[in-house]
Amino acid sequence: MIQLIHVSKRYDQRSALSDVTLEIGKGEFVLLMGPSGAGKSTLLRLLIGAERPDEGQVFVHQKNVTTLKQSDIPYLRRKVGTVFQDFRLLPKKSVFDNVALPLLVQGVSADDISRKVTEALRAVGIEHKRDQLPAGLSTGEQQRVCIARAIVNSPVLLLADEPTGNLDPALTVEIIELFKTINARGTTVVVATHDPLVMAQANRRVLTLSQGRLLPEQGVSS
Repeated sequence: MIQLIHVSKRYDQRSALSDVTLEIGKGEFVLLMGPSGAGKSTLLRLLIGAERPDEGQVFVHQKNVTTLKQSDIPYLRRKVGTVFQDFRLLPKKSVFDNVALPLLVQGVSADDISRKVTEALRAVGIEHKRDQLPAGLSTGEQQRVCIARAIVNSPVLLLADEPTGNLDPALTVEIIELFKTINARGTTVVVATHDPLVMAQANRRVLTLSQGRLLPEQGVSS
């Protein structure tokens, strides 16, 4: 599903990633651990074509992202759901409309939008909030809307960048359990985090970045 081969990325003179090689198989749930500035967000941005590596190759879902034409990047992203720490919800749009946005951009029919959005909201447990605005939701509910938006197009890959950074421990546990459920349905899940609670709750394979370098794996949890 994901393969990085000797990938390096620099910003000015600062090295964000240095000679990173890794492989994540279809259907895996992997945690990308490391402190702030370790290179986690940069790696995720490479996977969706938001950045290009200075060296090396990036493959996602059998596509070489490194050599993809800019016009082909949107088609790759249709297969990848993304969840961000800062939610990025449209404040004047309802929960339903926020989740529907990726489908509207693709020109999906109204009937299919209604069905897919309803299924996504039901999957994350907030179908009853479909008509509310984001401001009327709790922090945990807002994050669930973001996850619904990320999975509404049935992605083969779900990327989450510090998805529990704004959540208390109880909500963190809920969100990680939700990711486990999504993964159990066949979606490959990669969660970037520096939160040890996430690692303990997920109990999955851990990849650790430190100052842009991938550390040797210490074993895989089951």
